[in-house]
Amino acid sequence: MGELRERDAMTCRACGNEERASEGYPCADCGRFVCNMCNMRGVVLCAECATRAGKTAAEAHVPGA
Repeated sequence: MGELRERDAMTCRACGNEERASEGYPCADCGRFVCNMCNMRGVVLCAECATRAGKTAAEAHVPGA
């Protein structure tokens, strides 16, 4: 039987790092992948949605936090 070469990685749309797909959250606006590290920092929007909202990805935190 051949060796499996599956990849369970996605690129975070906020910071650009590649992380395991199971260790992340969807963007609060569009649903794109945001990694767990960004989410722990309070980032809930991907870079594109943050730009549309007039914020940098680092400023796209949980409202009121």
